[in-house]
Amino acid sequence: MKHPAALASDQLLTECDVRFTRRSGPGGQNRNKVETAAILTHRPTGLSAEANERRSQSQNREVALFRLRLLLAIEVRVQREPGAMPGRLWQSRCVAGRILINPKHDDFPAILAEALDFLDRENGDLRAAGEALGCTMSQLTRFLKQEPRAFAAINRRRQSLGLRPLL
Repeated sequence: MKHPAALASDQLLTECDVRFTRRSGPGGQNRNKVETAAILTHRPTGLSAEANERRSQSQNREVALFRLRLLLAIEVRVQREPGAMPGRLWQSRCVAGRILINPKHDDFPAILAEALDFLDRENGDLRAAGEALGCTMSQLTRFLKQEPRAFAAINRRRQSLGLRPLL
């Protein structure tokens, strides 16, 4: 099963309710009188993301879509079978044990979701997840720290399993 954070934009949008609304604040008449703020709600999970800082509906929809992907990556887990290999996208971004991706890149949520799925499969064990993903514990920790909400979520999971938090 493909993680929802890894779906193509048009495919993910078919699973979402999209609303546009007005927001107040800086930006002049366009922002105050035109419905440019985008709110996306993922129907299967109920997760929602919003963007209103841009002057264009389409730009705000794209920003909200990225935020929704991040939220899905953090909150939704997809079962990974024991012995399963990481996907092609992960393999293309994990070179010589280093995870090479900018947190603002469109692929970041899908990569994050895969890392969190493997960590979930390994019950929060960073060493085992890193080995399965082809990277070191320190690289995986550094990668997770790029998204503070994911790092906090993994520490909550580790604490519930009786493991010490990551630093």
